[in-house]
Amino acid sequence: MTPPATPKRFRLLVVDDNPAIHDDIRKILAGRLEADQAFAEARNRIFGRPAPIPRPSVFDLDSAYQGEEAEALVQEAARTGQPYSIAFVDVRMPPGWDGIETISHLWAAAPDLQIVLCTAYSDYSWEEIFQKLGKPDSLVILKKPFDNIEVTQIAHALTEKWQLTRLRDQQVLELDRLVGQRTAELKATCDRLVGEMAERSRAEAAARQSEARFTMAFVASPMPLAILSIVDGQFVTANRAFQELTGFTESELLGRTPLDLGIWSGPAAGSLVPAEAGPWASFRNLPVNIHTKSETLREVLLTMEVFEDQQAIFQLILAQDMTEMQRLQRQFVQAQKMEAVGQLAAGVAHDFNNILQIIQGYAGMLHENEPLTEAGRRHTQRITETTRRAASVVRQLLSFSRKSIIQLGPLRIQTILAALQEILPRLLPENVVVAVDPGADLPTILADESLIQQVLMNLAVNARDAMPEGGRLDISAREVEAEDPDAIGEPGAGPGKFLCLTVADTGSGMSPEVLARVFEPFFTTKGLGKGTGLGLSMVYGIVKQHGGWITVESTLLEGTTFKLFLPFGQEGGGGSFLDPVMAAPLSGKETILVVEDEPGLRDILAESLNAHGYRTLEAGSGPEALELWARNRGEVDLVLTDLGLPGGLSGHQLAGQLKLEDPSLKVIYISGYTGEVMGQDLSNLHNYRYFLKKPFEMAHLLRLVRKCLNETDWQLV
Repeated sequence: MTPPATPKRFRLLVVDDNPAIHDDIRKILAGRLEADQAFAEARNRIFGRPAPIPRPSVFDLDSAYQGEEAEALVQEAARTGQPYSIAFVDVRMPPGWDGIETISHLWAAAPDLQIVLCTAYSDYSWEEIFQKLGKPDSLVILKKPFDNIEVTQIAHALTEKWQLTRLRDQQVLELDRLVGQRTAELKATCDRLVGEMAERSRAEAAARQSEARFTMAFVASPMPLAILSIVDGQFVTANRAFQELTGFTESELLGRTPLDLGIWSGPAAGSLVPAEAGPWASFRNLPVNIHTKSETLREVLLTMEVFEDQQAIFQLILAQDMTEMQRLQRQFVQAQKMEAVGQLAAGVAHDFNNILQIIQGYAGMLHENEPLTEAGRRHTQRITETTRRAASVVRQLLSFSRKSIIQLGPLRIQTILAALQEILPRLLPENVVVAVDPGADLPTILADESLIQQVLMNLAVNARDAMPEGGRLDISAREVEAEDPDAIGEPGAGPGKFLCLTVADTGSGMSPEVLARVFEPFFTTKGLGKGTGLGLSMVYGIVKQHGGWITVESTLLEGTTFKLFLPFGQEGGGGSFLDPVMAAPLSGKETILVVEDEPGLRDILAESLNAHGYRTLEAGSGPEALELWARNRGEVDLVLTDLGLPGGLSGHQLAGQLKLEDPSLKVIYISGYTGEVMGQDLSNLHNYRYFLKKPFEMAHLLRLVRKCLNETDWQLV
């Protein structure tokens, strides 16, 4: 290690606002060398003894008159590599920094700078000075007036100290460098040794870690896992998930095969025995039914992988429980199938209602206007009755497809159940015991009373047919709360409080195959001509239309239980439809715009209105109706329009445009099915103030037309 070179001259800085102080220190430390030498030689001649000849000065002095100026000089000296060794600093230097503040700034720029604090009187106590500056080992206090010798001694001593400090710091840095270099060499050697040791033990550590990880993953995995011996096919171990899936504890599984416990079933169950499948049997996602300890069935996808451990061969079993997923998949497929059939049923109902309306219209006109024999009147009456029966089937189709228009209102289920309690014993055979539990203090539901009655009556009749030898029918109501829709597992289920209607019988029950199709339209187990197959599909549609859901459980020879979940409604409110059958005259002389896309129905409507004195304008679409309106502006008193129209303009939109021109215009809507109002409570849609559902009797229409035209307080949204 090479020591730093000793400078031949040292830089000193004098910081004082008094120029005289600068001159004094300069004379003391850098005075006239020739005079000092002559004085020394003279003294030697006088006193007769040798005296030391003064050495040349080794100090270069710079001056600063304020602290800010001194800081700039110290910073510049440090930057150029020619630092100051000592700074003589006066305590008072108005108007800028005082000596204490100046010293703190100088040390910030040059931490190893030696300071001589010059003062004639003390603004601070020595304790305060040392406390403020915090570096007493680099600070000397020189009181004014100062002695020349004292200044010289201090300058030389502090210069030596400064130089030694720098030498020490450089040696420390060099030692640190050498220590760091040696440490790095030792660390590299140590790392090589550690690497060699790690390499030697890596195989054992990897094996232990692999075993530990496998054990942890095996035990904590939510996937049911088990290990079988390839030799005898017995369980070696099974994690908690596998135990929960099968219902067997680990002690019940160990030492026994799956066939011993009767766990596997299904067409491929025999091949799952390791001894029969061969020593290296592996497969993935094999559908298998698992029989649990409680004799329930779980649908799983089974995967087996062969592995070797300590020269022994085992099979790892992974059993992915698909029971709930398969159930939800079946429900989803069923919902899709029901929706598709529902769309078909709604379309059929729309066209069929138009046909029925034409039949019923002409039959009504014959019955009313033509001179008929008694037999002819019976025939037209039979046509009308048959049309009504067909319309009932259409309504069932619409109820199933959830496209019917319902009349919602606050309903207390106790009222319906009390009526059923009186009616059912008279409708059901004597060998069927009926028990009705209406519950206590149940809130109201928002429902269509007639449809709920229809649902319960339909279920009761089905229960009767399932108990030809007699039995028991229980109908009850209670309040339930659903918190987690996913846990319910039913399409359309949601959280909240619901009314649960339970209809249970002790009849013949249903097989799983029949149960899977129970809500399908036109599916029936009854004999030919004994049922339409729409009853339960209608029940399903009505419950869905009310915002609820339905479940069914059934076991052969034990009975069937239906549960209907309906959301609770609000107290009060509700609306009612306008009953079109009213005491009103049938004739008039006003002009009526008839808008109907079915030509046959449009003809019968116009013919019937014309027969009763009205003038009619006929249009088959919305745009055609607008043209007629424009040609007969101001003459139309009432618009009779179907809701579903071709041409991109619905009946509702057509009426809205016409009423912009004539706010007093009267409108009557007719429809058998329409996408605009399907599944809605029409009593809350005030813009459908006058509405007739197809098929209707012409007398209903004529009375409604007359009432609408006579209405003076007409407000249509």
